[in-house]
Amino acid sequence: MSVIFRPARREDVPLIVAMLADDPIAAAREGDPQDEVYMTAFEAIDRDPRQELVVAEADSHVVGTMQVTYIPGLSRRGGERALIEAVRVGAGARGQGLGRAMIGWAIDRARERGCRMVQLTSDKARPDAHRFYTSLGFVDSHVGFKLAL
Repeated sequence: MSVIFRPARREDVPLIVAMLADDPIAAAREGDPQDEVYMTAFEAIDRDPRQELVVAEADSHVVGTMQVTYIPGLSRRGGERALIEAVRVGAGARGQGLGRAMIGWAIDRARERGCRMVQLTSDKARPDAHRFYTSLGFVDSHVGFKLAL
């Protein structure tokens, strides 16, 4: 599969939301892909230079998405971190190495920016994803906590 990675555009938002919702864990928290709340969120992401909402495109079709956030900090000698979130591969593109290519792309971008660390979170109910991230060299080193508001 020949894939390009590019910044998401407004017209991609409904496809991205549909990919986010095409998942038993996430389906309950997503809504109508045409809901204006997603466009408002997209505009905020698009304006923020520390955010990259990315799509993977094959044969002019969006087949994957992820968001990379660059976080400045004082720890690790003032090093910036890259946080990878909302990684999704479209149902028709799974099992072809796209997820590996996406994460590799994000790691390369983090290196280009001089980040000292790449981090991500994965729901405890996703053991296949945990094995995948471990196979890429990520270490299950911390316990994460979340508070829904």
